Amino acid sequence: MATMKHMGSNEMVKRLTAQVGSEKLARSILVSRGHMDKEGNLTKAGKARDAMTAEERAVDRASKRSGKPAAAYKYDPRTNAAKLRKK
Repeated sequence: MATMKHMGSNEMVKRLTAQVGSEKLARSILVSRGHMDKEGNLTKAGKARDAMTAEERAVDRASKRSGKPAAAYKYDPRTNAAKLRKK
């Protein structure tokens, strides 16, 4: 899986490019999310997301969606998804 080599922090653009297959599309997505300006510079929010690893971003997305704490989630790198930990 091409995205597995871009799991660390400061690799958000490379990882998204690998996921969608085009740097132009990846940058367009980041602009629409407010993580990048039209000149290609990361915004404050983009820099914060870029500083996170793929795992941290996935856990953050799941936590925000559910309202549950990040510690309640376990990351699966094969699916790039965070799922609730089993009790």
